[in-house]
Amino acid sequence: MKAVVYKGPFTVAVEDVDKPAIQHPNDVIVKVTSTAICGSDLHMYEGRTAAEPGIVFGHENMGVIEDVGSGVTSLKQGDRVVMPFNVACGFCRNCSEGFTGYCTTVNPGFAGGAYGYVAMGPWQGGQAEYLRVPYADFNCLKLPEGTEHETDFILLADIFPTGYHGCELAQVRPGESVAVYGAGPVGLMAAYSALLRGAKKVFVVDRVPERLQKAREIGAVPVDFSAGDPIEQIKDQTDGVGTDKGVDAVGYQATGRSGGEEEPATVLNSLVGTVRPTGALGVPGLYVPADPGGPDEHAKQGKLLVAIGKLFEKGLRVGTGQCNVKRYNRQLRDMIIEGRAKPGFVVSHELPLTQASSAYDKFDKRIEGYTKVILHP
Repeated sequence: MKAVVYKGPFTVAVEDVDKPAIQHPNDVIVKVTSTAICGSDLHMYEGRTAAEPGIVFGHENMGVIEDVGSGVTSLKQGDRVVMPFNVACGFCRNCSEGFTGYCTTVNPGFAGGAYGYVAMGPWQGGQAEYLRVPYADFNCLKLPEGTEHETDFILLADIFPTGYHGCELAQVRPGESVAVYGAGPVGLMAAYSALLRGAKKVFVVDRVPERLQKAREIGAVPVDFSAGDPIEQIKDQTDGVGTDKGVDAVGYQATGRSGGEEEPATVLNSLVGTVRPTGALGVPGLYVPADPGGPDEHAKQGKLLVAIGKLFEKGLRVGTGQCNVKRYNRQLRDMIIEGRAKPGFVVSHELPLTQASSAYDKFDKRIEGYTKVILHP
């Protein structure tokens, strides 16, 4: 089968690899219909992780079940499904308590598993024609038959739940104001989720015009940080108080106003300045234990200089961590089906799998309006 294979920094290729097969009675094989490129895939693509050449990328996947293991009870051939990026067993302590992003079964020695991602277990990615899904009864979310809402449903694999998770971490409530730093796919989903949760005003901070325009189109207030200090811009629009809540949808690859050298702690510190005293921060943006490409020795070790004193002084609460997709995906699926949520607005390009190499290059360079790319095998 054809798959997107990592060859080395800034290079992927669509190559022939072995088609996956049933290895356990609880497996299914999914014929992939849509698979998305995620911003976190770029960390591997850029050579900033320990990913070895040969890994098949892709943790945002949906499709139609082609083969079913003998132990699977709730699924059948022909079912249309979407899979959380979290590979989870469903029965370990963390899974049973709802923390499926931290499963202790699927990736021994590490809490959490994912398809096609370095250090997240042996699970081949789904930027390919077929995908093996383990613990399928637990990991597959069934969808309506047909092709309706394809660009909405694929976002249930990761970024829609992750954006919603950012708001959950910050405990966004109706009537509140929210500052979302980052207008990439997750940031836009966080802003959209805040509006779905009833926020009265949502500010979205970025410097890429196409992304700020997307934020404006969904009813958020775009804040161009290249035009001035975002903290002051937001405070000027909140009577000098700041927002009730804040979401970091950028993570460790943040840059300063100049857009030059990375400043890994700049978003966290900006949120500390943006959110009013006793507010809360949600941090779904990715921070890593070690960043070989970090701009200084602290960053290389996954350590940041965060304004912890000011955070303490203001009594801010902080929630962090990757999304437990299954906590949200059924609810968000049903909102899509009922027409209450249409997250597909974030998708900028739908391309055949054969164009993956070009798509990675353009998405990494943030050019030609590349915001969210869906590949179709």
